[in-house]
Amino acid sequence: MSKRTIVTMPGDGIGKAVLDETLRVLEAAGFDAEYVEGDIGWEFWKSEGNPLPQRTIDLLEKHKIALFGAITSKPKDEAFEELAPELKDKGLVYSSPIVGLRQHFNLEICARPCKTYKGNPLNFIRRGQGNEIEEPEIDVVIFRQNTEGLYGGVEWSNPEDKVYETFMSHPKFKKNFGHVPKEEISISTRIFSKERTYNILKAAFDYARKYGYKSVTLAEKPNVIRETSGMMYKMALQMQKNDYPEIELWNTNIDAQMMWLTKNPENYGVIVAGNMFGDIVSDGFAGLIGGLGFACSAQWSLDGVAVFEPTHGSAPKYADYETSIVNPIAMIESACMMLDFIEEKEISDKIRKAVAEVIAEGKVRTYDMMKMRGTADVVKKGAASTKEMADAIIAKL
Repeated sequence: MSKRTIVTMPGDGIGKAVLDETLRVLEAAGFDAEYVEGDIGWEFWKSEGNPLPQRTIDLLEKHKIALFGAITSKPKDEAFEELAPELKDKGLVYSSPIVGLRQHFNLEICARPCKTYKGNPLNFIRRGQGNEIEEPEIDVVIFRQNTEGLYGGVEWSNPEDKVYETFMSHPKFKKNFGHVPKEEISISTRIFSKERTYNILKAAFDYARKYGYKSVTLAEKPNVIRETSGMMYKMALQMQKNDYPEIELWNTNIDAQMMWLTKNPENYGVIVAGNMFGDIVSDGFAGLIGGLGFACSAQWSLDGVAVFEPTHGSAPKYADYETSIVNPIAMIESACMMLDFIEEKEISDKIRKAVAEVIAEGKVRTYDMMKMRGTADVVKKGAASTKEMADAIIAKL
C-alpha cells in the first residue's frame, strides 16, 4: 500500500512548534506518511494579499487530509496597514483563511472532544456534600455547525440601499432601527439551512450511537431566536423520535448551559449547536479539562476532505521565545482525531495512552500545567518545553 500524503499547514506563531513536535510523535507511534507543506497565514496576507493561496487549496483538493497549526487574524483596518505597500491599492480585504477553508471545502461538521485526563492539575474541581473536594470525570464531544450562522460572512456596514430597504420591510427592524442613520448601522446575519442543520444533527446522533453516549444535548436559544434555533430544535425532536429513540434529547438554552457546565459537567455526553454557540460551549468545556492546551478539533466535509487543528490561537509572543514553551497536547490530540478519521485507530489509541501516562505520572508538565505565567524563563524554573513534552510522550511509546 502506498503511503498516505498529509498536507501540513503550520500557519502562524506557535503553529509550527506544535506541529513539528506532533509529526515526531506520529513517526514514533509508527504512522508512515508523506507530508507536503501548504502555505497559509498572516505572512502570505502581508506579502501576497491572500492568507489562503490557491496553491494550498489545490494541495488539499488533491490529498484531502490536513493538519493545521494556528492562525493569526486581525481586524480589517489593522490587517490593511500590514499589507505590502504595492498591494494597498488593490482593494484587498482580509478574511480568515481557516473560515475560507471551511467555506471552500464545505467543512460543515466540526467535532471538539473535551475529555478529562487523570492527574492533570488543571482539571475542574468543586466542593460536594460535607465540603468534600470532587473532581468530576468529563467526557463530552461538542458538534458544531461549521459553515453557517454568524460565521457565514453575510454582513454589511452602512448597507447598500437594496439591503437596507429589505431589512426595513421587517416591522421589528423598522420599529427598533428605522430612526438610526443607515451609515451608522452594521448588520450580521444568522442563517441556518435545513440541509446543513440536518447534517450536523445526524453527525451528533450517529456519534452518540457509535460510542455509547446516552444523550445528545441541543445548546441553542429557541425561546428567543425562534426561527433559526427553533428550526434546529424542531428538527432534532423529529430526528430523535424517528431515528434514535434509544438516545435522549436534552434541550438547554446556551446561557443556562454555560452555568450548568460547572455544576454538573459529568452529566453531558454529546452536545450539538450552531456555529457561534458551538464555539462558545466548546471553549467552556475545554476550560474544565485544562484549557486550550488540551483542546483539539476536527472539521470535515461529507465528501471526505478533513482538517484537524487545536483550537488555541497562534500566541505570537510565545513564538519569539528561544525555547518553545507551549503545550503540544492539543495538536497531538488533533492528530489522533485524524488517525481515527483515516481508520488508523490502533495508532491513535497508542498515542492517547502515552499522553495519559505522561500526565498521570506528573514528572513532565508544561508551564500551563504548572500554573505559571507564560514567560520565557519557565523552562529554567522547571516547566517542560514543547519538545520535552513530546519527548516524554515518545518515551512512553
